[in-house]
Amino acid sequence: MKIEQIYTGCLAHAAYYVESKGEAAIFDPLREVQPYINKAKADNAKIKYVFETHFHADFVSGHLDLKKKTGADIVFGPTAKPSYEALVAEDGEIFQLGDYKIKVLHTPGHTMESTTYLLIDENDEEHGLITGDTLFIGDVGRPDLAQKVIEELTPELLASHLYDSLRNKIMPLSDDLIIYPNHGAGSACGKNMSKETTDTLGHQKKVNYALRADMTKEEFIKELLDGLTAPPGYFPQNVLMNIQGYENLDKVMAKSQNPLSPKAFEVAANETDAVVLDVRSAAEFVKGHIPRSIFIGIDGSFAQWVGALIVDVTQPILLVTSEDRKEEVITRLSRVGFDNVQGYLEGSFEAWKNEGMEYDTLNSIDAEELEKRYSKVNRFIFDVRREGEYKAEQVEGAILTPLDYLNDHLSEFPDDSTFYLYCAGGYRSVIAASILKSRGIHNVINVAGGYGAIRKTRIPITDYVCPSTLK
Repeated sequence: MKIEQIYTGCLAHAAYYVESKGEAAIFDPLREVQPYINKAKADNAKIKYVFETHFHADFVSGHLDLKKKTGADIVFGPTAKPSYEALVAEDGEIFQLGDYKIKVLHTPGHTMESTTYLLIDENDEEHGLITGDTLFIGDVGRPDLAQKVIEELTPELLASHLYDSLRNKIMPLSDDLIIYPNHGAGSACGKNMSKETTDTLGHQKKVNYALRADMTKEEFIKELLDGLTAPPGYFPQNVLMNIQGYENLDKVMAKSQNPLSPKAFEVAANETDAVVLDVRSAAEFVKGHIPRSIFIGIDGSFAQWVGALIVDVTQPILLVTSEDRKEEVITRLSRVGFDNVQGYLEGSFEAWKNEGMEYDTLNSIDAEELEKRYSKVNRFIFDVRREGEYKAEQVEGAILTPLDYLNDHLSEFPDDSTFYLYCAGGYRSVIAASILKSRGIHNVINVAGGYGAIRKTRIPITDYVCPSTLK
């Protein structure tokens, strides 16, 4: 069966392209749709359907732009109520795609409209299941996201629905069926996803904690809810954009690519209360940056961190980026609904510096220097990794202040002593330091290279605990 997974690592997102006899379908597309159109054109195929497994929370889908550009029908599962024209399928309904069939399986639990799509080949044999956020490799979708939009949907209620969906709709299917999920490791839509992005259903029954044959509904609910952290703040806004609609991406790109001289950039920042977002490398930001700017480097999990830390998708943004990457930056912002880019600094930071404008730097030391200071500063070392990373292994005495929830920890940082930040490799700690400095907290020092570099020194660290054993 001709099915292609199109994986985008920075969002840990998988879209799918299926084609038969000149007819194509796209499942859970990203905001920028031209690559799907190009793929169909290369196959001399017409995109007939855009299937959505649910109203996504972690990204803005490209379904509306695909419909506008190709005439494809948008398909949702039962109970979906989009604010635009779409086909709301019935449970068990079959859609013909060339010689293939796509069968709708309503599987509520992650959200109430969550639906999986059974792929049936030209020989009428069941090939695979596109599972959206219902079933991942190693995990299942978290049941607390829809509550942010519909209050009466409690996590316990959704988890109960998910238990029934898995056992009544998915687990009875053939063990040979290939599972095609919407996300892999790194997504905030689950808590224990594998780095693998496909698997057979039979193997998942053996290794996925949520598919244990002897698991009661009460056990399932307890294990599923155990250890869930608060979802990123931008999630409900993306859900509403996917339900209600959004601005055409071509218009967003056109209005956002607005070059500003250093003086005009400064005026725009003051007049619009825009966040100045610096997307260069951490090393460049450390050496020099616009005062009060926020660093979130484009070469990391950029969109996810923008969503988690800036949160409000309507927030005006001004970009500090290289000329050759401005389109990429704006595109990746739009993937998570941040469409209000006011422009970018023409000539990037070098133009700002050459104009004689005020700039700031970030104090940063290597792990060897931290080793020399450790005995005197060990009370002032902060770990900005996630809780699971911290519990597995950390610098002795380090205080956990996860970047995801940095705003909840501001009172923990000393205002009368220099303190030190580290993460795994140096990316998140620079983000954290930039946020603190933007809030007037300047007595911060970044540890370059993060925990990876610290482990090579004699700085005391705790014994390693395998994350799979942590509760």
